Amino acid sequence: MFTFAGSINDFGTIAGDYYDSSGANHGFLRAANGTITSFDAPGSTNTNADIFSGLNDFGVINGEYTDSSGVWHGFLRTRNGTITTIDVKGAGTGAKQGTLASSGNNFGAIAGEIVNSNNVYHSFLRAPDGTITKFNVEGAGKGSGQGTYTSNINDFGAITGGYTDSNNVTHGYLRAPDGTITKFNVEGAGKGSGQGTEPVSNNLWGAITGYYVDSNNVAHGFLRQP
Repeated sequence: MFTFAGSINDFGTIAGDYYDSSGANHGFLRAANGTITSFDAPGSTNTNADIFSGLNDFGVINGEYTDSSGVWHGFLRTRNGTITTIDVKGAGTGAKQGTLASSGNNFGAIAGEIVNSNNVYHSFLRAPDGTITKFNVEGAGKGSGQGTYTSNINDFGAITGGYTDSNNVTHGYLRAPDGTITKFNVEGAGKGSGQGTEPVSNNLWGAITGYYVDSNNVAHGFLRQP
């Protein structure tokens, strides 16, 4: 039904998703020479390679897939095609709950979030050795659809993302490699439900890009310097 190229690395390799004629989602890897390899995680009914930071320079892809019950599972696909499932303790086991692997860096670290049994979001960092550290931003809401989520992890291990408060307003944060969290809002961001600041990506020098939604529900881009 459509093909979406979501991420490209420094060697011209592309990762993304496509929907087939039955509406099922599959991941793909396009090599620099144009060769395309389709893939699905074992037990997947829908496979998603993450956009923006779902592919690193070593050909490792991260993302998530849903099983036959509609539960999310994170995955890591190595260059040789081996796929490892990532399930974080505390993730819910109902439909639209589970583990999502949102971003990976060149050293094998992955940042993501879980949706628990109450549909609340909690973030995690998965170290290259598989060790998982969960974290939440102070002020994140505890209701359904609220909580802390991740957008990107850079090669130093700094994570940017957002958190939704109890009023469903979104705010940005930066988590340093030592775990220190700095919260921020873009000037002009709205303070109503569905409004606020949404970080998308951070680079090695600490700059953050994203967008914010103002009080008129209009979206604008932003660049936050270190």
